[in-house]
Amino acid sequence: MIKLMTAESERPRGELATRTLAMPADANPSGDIFGGWVLSQMDISGGITAGMHAAGRVATVAVDAMTFHRPVYVGDVLCTYADIIRVGRSSIAIHIEAWALRGRQSERVKVTEGTFTFVAIDDSGKPRPVPPEETVSAAPENSPEKQEPAA
Repeated sequence: MIKLMTAESERPRGELATRTLAMPADANPSGDIFGGWVLSQMDISGGITAGMHAAGRVATVAVDAMTFHRPVYVGDVLCTYADIIRVGRSSIAIHIEAWALRGRQSERVKVTEGTFTFVAIDDSGKPRPVPPEETVSAAPENSPEKQEPAA
């Protein structure tokens, strides 16, 4: 088994939400992946997490404090991790980190992080209350949503 290396032994904050491969179509002319593509992957993972917590439809209402630490390259596997930091009456704030698994060295590096705020909405797009946490069913501990990426 290959051990994942991380910069300064830092570990991702939150639960693994998505994993996707950065492809040539996602790159700029310099060969780095567009920051907007990374941001969209983070928004998708936040939407999945917020939607599960809100037990329904959500919409992104704010993106704060985006920090791009390192570039993402073609061939990197981008993993996003989501950590719910605040739940309001109809909103959910989530800290999201994007980490890249780099090629054959199996190095894992934090590339981007930010805070995304989502609002729970009803079928007509109007804000609705987020259900109490005890009514929201979490993924079982052995489900794919709780597993770390394999090297």
